[in-house]
Amino acid sequence: MSDQQGSNGFSWFLAGLGAGAILGVLFAPKPGKDTRQDLAVGAREGTEYLRQRSRDAADQVNQYVDRSKDYMDKGRTQWEEFVNRGRHFVNEQSDKVSAAVEAGKEAYQESSTGTTGEPPVQA
Repeated sequence: MSDQQGSNGFSWFLAGLGAGAILGVLFAPKPGKDTRQDLAVGAREGTEYLRQRSRDAADQVNQYVDRSKDYMDKGRTQWEEFVNRGRHFVNEQSDKVSAAVEAGKEAYQESSTGTTGEPPVQA
């Protein structure tokens, strides 16, 4: 509720500011032609100011977008490198496990048949 009162109060402030500006223009000691010219110049300056600020804001947004693209590309590259390292590690470990299993099979076959290829003699 206090947020609504704050924005409502600000709206009234802006309305009063506008009314004061209008009254100031109406009761200004300048002739009408000069006042109209001053208003036209002020409007042009305000328009140019807004255009320039819009260009500046657009440039800043473009810089942020470019910077975020760079960060995304860098992150993607790092992630791909991490995944490739993981794959390489898993492949190495898989090869080692396969070699160990094969060695185990050979050792089992040698112990069950003996070195001569015949079954071992049991005492």
